[in-house]
Amino acid sequence: MKANPAKGVSAPKAPRHLPKNIDVDDVNRLLDIDLNDPLAVRDRAMLEVMYGAGLRLSELVGLDIKHLDLDTGEVWVMGKGSKERRLPIGRNAVTWIEHWLDLRGLFASDEEALFLSKLGKRISARNVQKRFAEWGIKQGLNSHVHPHKLRHSFATHMLESSGDLRGVQELLGHANLSTTQIYTHLDFQHLASVYDAAHPRAKRGK
Repeated sequence: MKANPAKGVSAPKAPRHLPKNIDVDDVNRLLDIDLNDPLAVRDRAMLEVMYGAGLRLSELVGLDIKHLDLDTGEVWVMGKGSKERRLPIGRNAVTWIEHWLDLRGLFASDEEALFLSKLGKRISARNVQKRFAEWGIKQGLNSHVHPHKLRHSFATHMLESSGDLRGVQELLGHANLSTTQIYTHLDFQHLASVYDAAHPRAKRGK
């Protein structure tokens, strides 16, 4: 048989696995770290900002002091495609940034970077990954803690609370809503309950 019946037929795409996230209790345990040295205060501030705003790792390490507005509780970040976002970070993150700024002068040689290494330089992405993983182990979390997992957790917990997929998309800086849908780690039952609570026809049917 010369003709190939499968010609032009695309192979099915492999299913995209939902990213893992950290539940709220474990996030709270992770954040309750032993603040026995200035670098631990820095790490607490980074964890609070990462979970409070759902930043990408590159956005976290790229933060400068000038990007902060602690009076309004906001940060400015430059995301993918050079798109700027102004984001709320929450009261806890503001508090711990203020604690870190009180101690930052012990290390400062880089005048702009918000988060510094112990050598006074802008902290590297690899260093953040290492520190987060170490805190996950110290705090007894069963799953490996890395910055991207905190971003996933932020997205999931925000959507669980609000049901606002478009709003979460804006906070994460996603160009496409489909990307945000992959980021969220919600099961069908939760999505159905959000629908029942929010959709006007679902309400009338009760």
